[in-house]
Amino acid sequence: MDRRTPRFPCSASAELIWGDSIELARVTELSRYGCYLETSKQLPAGTRVTVKIFDTGRLFEATATVLYSRPTLGMGVAFREVKSVFQTILEEWLQHSLDRQNKTPTIDDFESQ
Repeated sequence: MDRRTPRFPCSASAELIWGDSIELARVTELSRYGCYLETSKQLPAGTRVTVKIFDTGRLFEATATVLYSRPTLGMGVAFREVKSVFQTILEEWLQHSLDRQNKTPTIDDFESQ
C-alpha cells in the first residue's frame, strides 16, 4: 500500500466514537493523515468515526473514516477534519517521533534503560 506520508511508531491511548458507541483503542502508528488503531472491534470500511488520542497529557481529536480493518488486530483510519489546535498537536507529536528516530544514541541513552 502506497502512503502519502510516512507513518511513525506510536504508543498512545485512544477512543474511537461512532453513533452511540465508544471503543477504547491503542494507536500504534501515526501520520499526518491517519493512524492505525489496535482494537477488538472492527468497523466496515467507510464508517465515519471520531478519534481521540491521548498522549503526553495532551488530546488530539479528529473526524475520520475507516479505510480497512484486520479482524482481531485493528483498523486503519484516515483523518478527515482536524481543527487547527489539534493539527498543531499532531505536528508536534510527529516532529518528536522524527527527532527520536533520527537521534544518534549516546551512552546516557543506554544507562537510562
